[in-house]
Amino acid sequence: MNVVIVFTHPDPHSLNASMLNVCVDELKQLGHAVQVSDLYAMNFNPVVARSDFPLLQPDERLKVAQASKTGYASSNLTDDVQAEIAKLKWADAIIFHFPLWWYSMPAILKGWVDRVFACGFAYGVGEHSDAKWGDRFGGGSLAGKRGMVITTTGGWKEHYSPRGINGPMDDILFPINHNVLFYTGAAVLPQFVVHSADRLQMGDFPVIEDALRTRMRGLFTDPTIAYRQQNTGDYDIPSCELRTALGAPGASGFSLHLKDNSPDKAPRFD
Repeated sequence: MNVVIVFTHPDPHSLNASMLNVCVDELKQLGHAVQVSDLYAMNFNPVVARSDFPLLQPDERLKVAQASKTGYASSNLTDDVQAEIAKLKWADAIIFHFPLWWYSMPAILKGWVDRVFACGFAYGVGEHSDAKWGDRFGGGSLAGKRGMVITTTGGWKEHYSPRGINGPMDDILFPINHNVLFYTGAAVLPQFVVHSADRLQMGDFPVIEDALRTRMRGLFTDPTIAYRQQNTGDYDIPSCELRTALGAPGASGFSLHLKDNSPDKAPRFD
């Protein structure tokens, strides 16, 4: 199988870099092909700009979605973006690997998503289909692939517990797991998280390494998060609101978008 790891850390000697090496080594030992997009090492440009769209006329307004769609359809996006799209098409699994900064992905990775997840490729697909209202949230270009987040935090595990001050990690990563990976069709595995990263000692790494190797061995077999798909009847269309018969009365929030929103039913690897 083919695996792309989009890696984001500015220090090649970091904990994250050591974790990346473990992932690549284990995946290759398992016989998988691996490509790594090391965004800092690539000096990847994360800023959307007019120069991304060579077909855009000098006096034409930059409407990013439309320019992106036109550029993708005609293979006229910039070389760096087209190279990353080609990796995603090649991949059977996509891993986002990054340190959690300000409760989200680092800016360079967010910019990678902004530029690489082009209209017509990652979104705006199938919006005129008679059968369904857009290929998204379970359908789309990444359908049939697997997605996963690997991340590290400075805070303690308890800080990210259901009653922790930072909020549950499932909620913090919902915009990435659900609204980026699942939106574009990927089946999303529960995240792999290392907490208290700045307090770890060398002697702690073997435990992390063993856990990472186990997760890589299950990349294509472990259960994925049971998010509700948009086009299978759970949502009223076109409002995309969850049907009133589903979910606990009066409930709201991210857990409503799980097929079974009981906390003990979701697959976890804490």
